[in-house]
Amino acid sequence: MDNNFTLDLADEAATLQFGAVLAKAIQPNLTIYLHGDLGAGKTTLVRGLLHALGYVGKVKSPTYTLVESYEIKSIQSKILSNLMLYHFDLYRFNDDEEWEAAGFRDYFNAESVCVIEWPEKAQNVLPSPDLNIAFDIKNIGKCLGRSVKVSAYSILGQQCLQVISTKIR
Repeated sequence: MDNNFTLDLADEAATLQFGAVLAKAIQPNLTIYLHGDLGAGKTTLVRGLLHALGYVGKVKSPTYTLVESYEIKSIQSKILSNLMLYHFDLYRFNDDEEWEAAGFRDYFNAESVCVIEWPEKAQNVLPSPDLNIAFDIKNIGKCLGRSVKVSAYSILGQQCLQVISTKIR
């Protein structure tokens, strides 16, 4: 099995659908990095992921708060029955000491999934990713779409990548 694949996403609906596919693959203790320019679809992907997990509220980019937390309570999945998903947006992150002072390190644990936009802004304090998803805005056919490259960097990431690849092919 390859440790990565690339997928074209034609529009917002396709990005939301890819988030739903990702929801079928995630498991606790997973760290996912999201890379891409502003407007590339990173928060849209997280919205699709959360809604597929059963979260019904508004999903917003945590650009100013740095992190939004979501408690997922699912009766459909014993694995994800009480999962905390932390959505980080580190676009405005400036200081490694801020990371420590806020206690963000504690969010990365065996009961949570952490999804991080702009991880390069905190590369000195973040744990390594299990999955890396890189967005690239491009012309797909006659419309502006996205291409995503999904890469696995751990055994847990490879397990997720295997589930994702079987769901999209």
